Amino acid sequence: SCRKAGIEVPIIPGLKPLATQKQLNLIPHRFHVDLPEALIKEVIKAKSKEAIRQVGIDWCIQQSKELKSAGLPFLHYYSMSKSDNIKAINGIKTKK
Repeated sequence: SCRKAGIEVPIIPGLKPLATQKQLNLIPHRFHVDLPEALIKEVIKAKSKEAIRQVGIDWCIQQSKELKSAGLPFLHYYSMSKSDNIKAINGIKTKK
């Protein structure tokens, strides 16, 4: 769509994994995006903070796979000072 509109600069998708229920409102406001209804429903039915965090990780992993399979060479992850979920998305083991 961008190329058809004459935009020729490199485009790098930016992904922000949802980590808290509060971000259901914060992310759309800050990033000017709409969240998928299915994601919202999964977050709302999650029973704990850890479960919400895992929903965000799982969704981001799926988005990453879809974008990479579409041929995008690079992805950018917004950590917003919390890199543990980004490490989980990329399969990086951390010490605890």
